[in-house]
Amino acid sequence: MDTRRKMRHLRQSASSSAPAMSMAQRYSSEVQVPLAANGMPAEHPACTALPHRSCRHPLTNVVENDRLGHCEDGVKGRFDAILPVLQEVAARGLGGGYAENAQRLAQERLGFSLPDKLLENAWVRGFDMRALFASATFAALERGVARFSQRLREELQAGENVDAMLVDCGFHAMNLSLCADGRLKGFLPYVLRLPAGHLLRRSAFAGTLFDVERDVEDWQATELRRYREGFPTTADVPTRYLKVAVYHGSSLDPTHQGCAAHGSNESLALEMALQRLQAFREAIENEFCCGASTDILLIGLDTDTDAIRIHVPDAKGNLSAYRYVDNAQVYRQTLDMDADRARLAVYEAIRVAAESSGWGQGEGMPHDGMRRLIATLLINNLSQIEYVADRVGGWYPDAGHGERFISVGDGFQELQMRNVAYYARLDTVEEGAADLDVGIKIFKHLNVERQLPIPMALHYRYDSRVPGNRERVVSKLQRVADAIRQRYAQLDRNGWLYLHGSVQDLPLGSALEEVDLA
Repeated sequence: MDTRRKMRHLRQSASSSAPAMSMAQRYSSEVQVPLAANGMPAEHPACTALPHRSCRHPLTNVVENDRLGHCEDGVKGRFDAILPVLQEVAARGLGGGYAENAQRLAQERLGFSLPDKLLENAWVRGFDMRALFASATFAALERGVARFSQRLREELQAGENVDAMLVDCGFHAMNLSLCADGRLKGFLPYVLRLPAGHLLRRSAFAGTLFDVERDVEDWQATELRRYREGFPTTADVPTRYLKVAVYHGSSLDPTHQGCAAHGSNESLALEMALQRLQAFREAIENEFCCGASTDILLIGLDTDTDAIRIHVPDAKGNLSAYRYVDNAQVYRQTLDMDADRARLAVYEAIRVAAESSGWGQGEGMPHDGMRRLIATLLINNLSQIEYVADRVGGWYPDAGHGERFISVGDGFQELQMRNVAYYARLDTVEEGAADLDVGIKIFKHLNVERQLPIPMALHYRYDSRVPGNRERVVSKLQRVADAIRQRYAQLDRNGWLYLHGSVQDLPLGSALEEVDLA
């Protein structure tokens, strides 16, 4: 069932002379309750009053919500303006001064120019709308990266506080693997409210089926740096490497809008993510006999509301599918409390989960640092639940996929927000074929069925400190581009696939450098 079609927006009736409304008033008053999969009006898992009134949780960071909303509007607004602009260009036709008029329209509405060559030759065969759409998408991507590079550098400064928080909780690295689904693209800055930090790593794989061997190598490099440089802690400090896996499901339509890689079966998505975490931990124990230096954590995400579920480890670091804290319930239970009581209630929820009986029973409480980290993530996520409530009445209208392009390679850390891109992390097409195929399948529905091409942005980072690394990375990017064209030869031959290449120096916020893929 397509719940997006059942989300009807009412027109805003306030006059221009009326006092300015808050973001919460402006959005939640316009949205009607969507229908759940059973055809009945949905009940929001965190707040039964949504969307008809704005929930006000005592732990919400209103200032940060407004800042993130501005960022999201700035990035997505540029992408979403492309199609209306091109439709207007087509409607105006090839009359006198058509190229100048098209460029003026693009500058006014998009903030950048369209390729002169595509406009100059239009009088011969008409506008090549596929090429114009793809080039505009890549230009919007470049503008978004440039615009928020400075913001990312500022986040890195704030990230020092995040790094300090992780070390204080007993962790010297936090490595997260998520599903490649674009609805999880903003998981760190939005859902968990974790800015960029030196101790944070992020990767995405279809179905959260991350590469265990690659993460073991990352663990080795992290431990070696601790021995050689004492960063962020020396080897004698009993901190841990934390590996996190994130699975997802849909509370509105669980059998259709869940994880595509697992057939929208949330239980299977959970089980497979947990298996990968256990395999990672076991690999280190078997190879290095030091499993005590690693912790694992499993997080579930409801992509309709952005509420998370954190599976609480026991005293031995073991996880269970049945031992968790549901943050939507925490939000509901603490909504009418003051801030101090709400914080205490979060810790109480963790304690209650850790003492679960039955199938969820574990062997004692997790260590103090793990409890504090889980509490921090849950409290941060309360602001995100309210963010979704304020902006769209509690449920995202794009219940399914709504990505703007496919991101291949290392990804764009400057553009981490929901449904901007489907992300396929890969070094070779052979290794990443499954993730690429899922992305192509999604975009055949999103774009090709609407006669729009598939924009695919290939992007890798290089280390300017290593001689010749940029050249080798560029060569690798071009090999990957050739392999993608061969794998999807029919799409490429028929003009449905457009590739864009770029590289970027390793420091976050570095300038984007375009690479010729011709």
